[in-house]
Amino acid sequence: MRDTVLFGDCRDTLNTLHGHITTGIAERPRMCVTSPPYYGLRNYGDEENQIGQEQSPEEFIDNLVKVFSKVRDVLTDDGTLWLNIGDSYYNYRPGKGQALNKQSVSNTKQDLPDECPRRGNKLEGLKEKDLIGIPWMLAFALRADGWYLRQDIIWHKPNPMPESVKDRCTKSHEYIFLLSKSKKYYYNNEAIKEPAKDWGTRDRTKGKYHNAGTGLSPHSGLSKSYPKKNKRSVWSVTNKPYKGAHFACYPPDLIEPCILAGSEKGDIILDPFMGSGTTAMVAKKNSRSYIGCELHEDYASLQTDRISTIPNKLPLY
Repeated sequence: MRDTVLFGDCRDTLNTLHGHITTGIAERPRMCVTSPPYYGLRNYGDEENQIGQEQSPEEFIDNLVKVFSKVRDVLTDDGTLWLNIGDSYYNYRPGKGQALNKQSVSNTKQDLPDECPRRGNKLEGLKEKDLIGIPWMLAFALRADGWYLRQDIIWHKPNPMPESVKDRCTKSHEYIFLLSKSKKYYYNNEAIKEPAKDWGTRDRTKGKYHNAGTGLSPHSGLSKSYPKKNKRSVWSVTNKPYKGAHFACYPPDLIEPCILAGSEKGDIILDPFMGSGTTAMVAKKNSRSYIGCELHEDYASLQTDRISTIPNKLPLY
C-alpha cells in the first residue's frame, strides 16, 4: 500500500494503517514529516474533537502525543519524525469563548496572520498576552513518551506575515523538531550538506591566531579546502503560496532536506496531517512513496492536482 491517503481522523486511520502493516497489506514508512494544526488558531470545519481546538494547551499536547505514539508504532525501527510546529499567544476574553472563524478549502487564503487563541475560561498558569510555548511543551512531552529528541531546527522566514503589534518583535520563525524512534536511526548528512567556504584561500599569517615563533602554521590543520559542510540548524526558507491550497501549507523547500536526510529512494514517507499534499508532492519528486492521513475529503482534489504535477520517479521493484 503506497501513494495512498486515508481519510478520517488520524487517530483512527493510523490504527487502520497499523493493522494493514500487521497483516502484510502495507509496508512500514521510513519517516514521518508533518505539521499538525496549531493550537487555537483556526477551525478547519464542523467536526467535533478537532486537534487544535482543545480547551487547554495541555489537552492539545496530550492529543498530539497520542497521535505520534501511533506514528512511532508504524515506523521502521530506524525511523524518524520531522515535526514542524508554531507557537500561540494566550488572549483571555471572559464570556466570549473562541473567536475563531471556520476555514474550508473554498474560503481559505495562504498564510493568514496568526490569531491568539481566545478562551472563555481562564487557564491556570497563563496571563493575557503570554506566549504559551507550545513547541517546547510538545517536544518535551514526546521525549517523555519515548521519542529521542535529537534536534531543534529553526525555520527562519525571510518574508513573515506582518503583525499589528508594537510591544514585541514580528514573529519570523517556527520550529522543526527531529525525533527518532531508536538511539540509532537513519540519517544521511551527505544528502543535505551545504556549500563551504574555501579555508585554503584565507590569509592566516596575521591576527591574534598567528603562532609566531612556535614553528606551527596558523590554524594548523584547517588549511584544507572542503567543498561542503554539515547543514546548519537555521534554515532560511521563503513562504511560497500555492494557489488553491489551504493557508497552512508549508513550503516544499522546507521539507525537502528532511526527506533527503531521513529516507532513501523507494522509502515511504508518512504524513498524518496531509492537508494539500505538500509532503506527498516532495516525496514523489525525490523518488519516494507516501502514505497520508487527512481529516477532510475536500482536500482530495488539491492533493491529486499537486501530486499529478510530479512525474513518477519511483524505482521498479
